[in-house]
Amino acid sequence: MIYSHSISTLAGRVKIAVELSKIRISLLVALSTFVGYLLAADGLSFHILVPTIGVFLLASGSAALNQYQEREFDRLMDRTRGRPVASGRISPAEGLFIALSFMLAGALILLRGANLAALGLGLLNVLWYNGFYTPLKRKTPFAVVPGSVIGAIPPAIGWVSGGRSLADPQILGLAFFFFIWQVPHFWLLLLSFGDDYRKAGFPSLTEKFSLPQLARITFAWIIATAMACLLIPLFGLGETIILYLVLALSAIWLAWKSRKLLQHPGNNFSFRPVFHTINIYILVIMFSLSVEKLILSYR
Repeated sequence: MIYSHSISTLAGRVKIAVELSKIRISLLVALSTFVGYLLAADGLSFHILVPTIGVFLLASGSAALNQYQEREFDRLMDRTRGRPVASGRISPAEGLFIALSFMLAGALILLRGANLAALGLGLLNVLWYNGFYTPLKRKTPFAVVPGSVIGAIPPAIGWVSGGRSLADPQILGLAFFFFIWQVPHFWLLLLSFGDDYRKAGFPSLTEKFSLPQLARITFAWIIATAMACLLIPLFGLGETIILYLVLALSAIWLAWKSRKLLQHPGNNFSFRPVFHTINIYILVIMFSLSVEKLILSYR
């Protein structure tokens, strides 16, 4: 394969790095770390940026490493064939170098600016995603369930960086919610691009279930996500009736927007609107928890 020279200019390097980082996903991961720190600390400080940036760089490196690992499969899928390594815009060695550079920078920031617990959790998340989930999804479509552990770890990194313990019930409740949310998030992504995954030889959920069955199972996971969120105050997070109302109304909104999954979806049914809905939902929850904490901290 002949590799292009788009990486030879500064603008080209930046563009390639952004694409490799899967920046929207990495920003969401970093945001969950930000929320974990904010809920653990007594108030907002500039130190919150340390674990947030560290996790963002680790997530970016993990995403880039994933593209290096799956470059041959990415070339077979319409959605991913344009990625930098798969398309040949950079060589696999260059993609690997960028991935390792991201991860090294993130690890050093967590080591020097946070603590060993934060670093250990960050490296565990990389290992779980790239070393466990990535190869497992080649073997079973149910890899999304154990793979969803990667959603629970970033807020825990923020929590321990804020000086709290992993044994605290508050972070256990929050991490459990992120874990449950990650399952339908991954599941809906696989369903939204099912044809692409089949082209690349990934095991398909449609080989195990009919479309109506998949829709009902997905809806059950979404309801479980809403219920897990409503349990958060029982673990000690949330002190105001307003937050309880926001969580309850958000859960009702999520269930209502997802109800189309139960309306006998046909062959042309698209899971993408529900995928977007559950992503908006997690942003609303993180925003609500953060705003309440900030208000109470400066009251």
